[in-house]
Amino acid sequence: MASAYIKVSKMARNLGVIVDSQLTLSAQVSAVCCSGYYQLRLLAIQAFISCRLDYCNSMFYGIIDGLMSRLQSVRNAAARLVLGARRYDHIMPVLKELYRLPVRRRVDFKMATLVYLSLSAWLQHTWPPTVSWFPTKVVVSCVLPTQGHCVVRRTYSSYEDRCFAAAGPRLWNNLPAHLRQTDINFEQFKQLLKTFVFNC
Repeated sequence: MASAYIKVSKMARNLGVIVDSQLTLSAQVSAVCCSGYYQLRLLAIQAFISCRLDYCNSMFYGIIDGLMSRLQSVRNAAARLVLGARRYDHIMPVLKELYRLPVRRRVDFKMATLVYLSLSAWLQHTWPPTVSWFPTKVVVSCVLPTQGHCVVRRTYSSYEDRCFAAAGPRLWNNLPAHLRQTDINFEQFKQLLKTFVFNC
């Protein structure tokens, strides 16, 4: 119709790119920056949540499945948010893409690294003064150096099963032989351990 009103726009979107009438691309730059900062905020959320879940997480060793599931649901929500995954998508591919361990495996990872550090410090006589009390009666007094195993302390309750003196050596003994070598450096140990835990 001749009397139809056509509204002129100063910007148009084509294939996701915003083009303005002067071709300055200022609107596109603004959109990219806005999206970039939004993604950074999402990553910050993921980092914050991961930090909270990792703080003193060795205390979560051996807790009941219901409580562990609640912690895992927080990690899953953060991972889905970062990658834009749907709620019913399988979570393991999402966690692997972010290189994030499930919470229970992350707890096992932390415990194993604490045992490694305790044994390495004892074998190399490099006790930091602030933790000199920590492993002396806990892990290192029970080492069987020829086999790379630790003697697991006898316990009489589920609470004692969760203490570091019992849980640490038990977890250490369940690692493959190539991981129980304290002569490999710490960074290499962590990388090998993470790969092993991921594939469990």
